[in-house]
Amino acid sequence: MSGLDDRTPASGAAARLRTLQLQLAPCAAPADGGLSCFEGVQQAPPDPILGITDGFLKDTSPQKLNLGVGAYRTEEGRPLVLSAVRKAERMVVDDATRNKEYIPMGGNPQFCALSAALAFGPDSDCSREGRLATLQALSGTGALAVGGAFLARHYQASKAIYLPVPTWGNHHGVFGSAGLVVRPYRYYHAPTRALDYAGLIADLGAAEPGAIVLLHACAHNPTGVDPSPEQWRGILRVVQERRLLPFFDSAYQGFASGDLDADAAALRLFASARGPGGRPQELLLAQSFAKNMGLYGERVGALHVIAACPQVRGRVESQVKIAVRQMYSSPPIHGAAVATAVMANPALSAEWQAELASMAGRIKAMRAALVAALAEAGAPGSWDHITSQIGMFSYTGLTKEQCIHLRDKWHIYMTLDGRISMAGVSHKRVRYLADAIADAVRNA
Repeated sequence: MSGLDDRTPASGAAARLRTLQLQLAPCAAPADGGLSCFEGVQQAPPDPILGITDGFLKDTSPQKLNLGVGAYRTEEGRPLVLSAVRKAERMVVDDATRNKEYIPMGGNPQFCALSAALAFGPDSDCSREGRLATLQALSGTGALAVGGAFLARHYQASKAIYLPVPTWGNHHGVFGSAGLVVRPYRYYHAPTRALDYAGLIADLGAAEPGAIVLLHACAHNPTGVDPSPEQWRGILRVVQERRLLPFFDSAYQGFASGDLDADAAALRLFASARGPGGRPQELLLAQSFAKNMGLYGERVGALHVIAACPQVRGRVESQVKIAVRQMYSSPPIHGAAVATAVMANPALSAEWQAELASMAGRIKAMRAALVAALAEAGAPGSWDHITSQIGMFSYTGLTKEQCIHLRDKWHIYMTLDGRISMAGVSHKRVRYLADAIADAVRNA
């Protein structure tokens, strides 16, 4: 036999060398002679919200103001870490019994129980009757993605999901990527800068029977316009008449009113409802702790599914866990442990809720201050809608051209639909902002 066969050490080394050479070699040129096999990949447009920060950071003006970021800021414009969260984090880090092992696909069981109680109340029917499945998720976005994937695979009544117009931009991408068919329903009435309740009811009343409907639990993003309690009852009626499946997105519990229970009222209304024949109302909820605990980068959230009975709940939970397994296998431990420590400790929970009420109060105060400053600046039109809206954002009614004018002349950055983050406004800068808006309305 000439040469070396594959059983010799030298031949094994040669084979490994050939494999390494193939791995290091540039990818084969496409048939059209291009330099990369990814030549056909198109440049993605910048994210309409995250791209705002990129422009802001490149701006060298000392007057620049970022009103696009969806995160709380102090009066000095700095990120805030809540005192209760800092204390809880020290407790977690100092706990010598903790380790870094994987946790179950469903996440931290204590976190799941506490987040369910926060959303639905400590003694909810759905939990007591064994109809509620809760899984830890990668904040609200991850919960939406897992819920969307589950529905696309296993929900047989419809693959359509109705989204309000407007809504958080990522809703379209998350649900479309999951395989659901995205359809609109009217929500915001631009001429009155208020809820288009008649349009909403008409569109959901004509929706495909059994379809999914996305509902913002409170502090609607981007408009800051929420239904009244009576309007929520009307929405529930049409949901039950058309046998629609509600999918709630709760990213701002506590930010609308400063009260966790008050901001969960719509969610609890649906969770406790019974349809024809006493059939329990089924629903999904994507819950985020990014805003109300300031745990943005920790990605802390939960997906809840309320089923009609414990047997169905068990089967649903098993399939949702499969979706988790295929996406990221198991959730991270640290942020959920911090949130658990806050919610489980009565003193820390009380401190957190006081801080949350303070944040919500500052946002309300900035709404009033901006309306007053706009009046002093002589800004044309009525601006009362800014104080009637709630939550972190205000849908100002400014046009795209006016927003560009604010950016280019005044170095004020915001989404081009006129949405501003009220958390980015301060008493020091509110008159500057009002003067800029008055100028944009007059001249843009």
